[in-house]
Amino acid sequence: NFANDVFDHEKGADTEARLGPTRAAASGLLTPKALYVGMVATFGLALAVGVYLIAVAGWPILAIGIASILSGIAYTGGPYPLGYHGLGDVFVMLFFGFVAVCGTAYVQLDAVPRDAWIASVPVGALATAILVVNNVRDRVTDVDAGKRTLAVRFGRRAGEVEYLLLVVAAYAAPVALAALHASPWPLLPLLSLPIAIKLFRDLRALEGAPLNATLAGTAKLLLLHGVLLAGGLVGVKA
Repeated sequence: NFANDVFDHEKGADTEARLGPTRAAASGLLTPKALYVGMVATFGLALAVGVYLIAVAGWPILAIGIASILSGIAYTGGPYPLGYHGLGDVFVMLFFGFVAVCGTAYVQLDAVPRDAWIASVPVGALATAILVVNNVRDRVTDVDAGKRTLAVRFGRRAGEVEYLLLVVAAYAAPVALAALHASPWPLLPLLSLPIAIKLFRDLRALEGAPLNATLAGTAKLLLLHGVLLAGGLVGVKA
């Protein structure tokens, strides 16, 4: 977030026409220099924790850590910012989903079990859905900023379809886990399905700044779904 804020500001992406929440650099709350310091400090802290994790789980964690830091910078920084070329969705799905969940499992188990791969799908999918709402909301102003997100390239309708597919994937994963374990416990996330349906309807109906509530709602859905899925997996093992 530090990197995104400062690099978007430097590229002129955060203007007075911005529809999303306040950004620190663009609003003057923090100087770009302060954000750079925050970015370096945050990555430094992550690196320090990574050294410990390498000692615990070995060198694969080093590769994951380096890739994560470089991708975090390359998302909006560098000569080919991923988020400006329609690759942000892939980045979020990969690092917020598979790397986060499977990497955590590897550190604790020294292996990546099947359940971890499946559980990473809803985490990554709903994290990506947050980005989709952001890009649908900003698709007009992103054109002026030189951002070629998927919503800019293919239009609002494509963004809505992508959101729907991500939500379907998020709820298909618990069904798959329930079938594999022959247990109803992994189906707990289905309790949040009405919220997901409402959010999809809001995405289709709203435009501009009102989509901020849909974005926040999708983030809350990610948390709720994750808690319910974790509870379901604990129930399977109990």
